[in-house]
Amino acid sequence: MAKQNKSYSKAMEELEKILSEIEHETPDIDTLSEQIHRAAELIKFCKEKLQKTDREVQKILDEIED
Repeated sequence: MAKQNKSYSKAMEELEKILSEIEHETPDIDTLSEQIHRAAELIKFCKEKLQKTDREVQKILDEIED
């Protein structure tokens, strides 16, 4: 990922900004390509962060049940 995000919320903010720009502006094809690529990186980061958090929460819940 070109810009490493350390937080889910920052990644989501950037994704929302990219989406807003695509929806409300008419980006040229080069900019659009860059925005889509960056959005894909951010989505991957967020997905991995959510999966990691889910595993951690499940582990804690499993420990509580024992």
